[in-house]
Amino acid sequence: MELIRIQTIVEVVYEEGFRKLTTPLYKVASGAVIKNPYAGRYVDELTELIQAGEELGKLLGETAVAQLNGDPHSYGKAVIVGVNGELEHAAALMHPRLGDPLRKAVNGGMAIIPSTKKKGGPGTVIDVPLHYKDAMKVRSHFDAMEFRVSDAPASDEIVVIIAVTDGGRPHSRVGGLMLDDIKGEDGLT
Repeated sequence: MELIRIQTIVEVVYEEGFRKLTTPLYKVASGAVIKNPYAGRYVDELTELIQAGEELGKLLGETAVAQLNGDPHSYGKAVIVGVNGELEHAAALMHPRLGDPLRKAVNGGMAIIPSTKKKGGPGTVIDVPLHYKDAMKVRSHFDAMEFRVSDAPASDEIVVIIAVTDGGRPHSRVGGLMLDDIKGEDGLT
């Protein structure tokens, strides 16, 4: 994997909905810009990106979690592929091996890791979906975090992003499964 750089964004929410938070909410996204080894050509085996996904799951997961103020609650992942790549390149990075090291970084992760992917050029914005790491039906944690790199991805680059939070949406009040009621057995409830 040819790593070009890492960019980390830390958002600290002190007030939401005209009301102060008792404890600030930390939302962190860490993204890596890498060279796409398959840019501009079709190949059947995407092994190099699958292996890079595992490395980036660990690196970005640990980097993002280190910036939280409390224990990890929510997580998500996203990829922006430069225009000389394929969406399948994003899938190779995100799905086969990225998850296990990210789950270790957040100390859990029974729930599926929500994800999104798209193709784009430098400055492309992507929303990284978020939900609770151990039970995806905890409605208070349905959220997203915006991420972009001003000059990436170039046509032969890929941006891989991990986002984490140390809490749910501020002042959540739309019902659904509550954090105190989760079973944590199946990743859903």
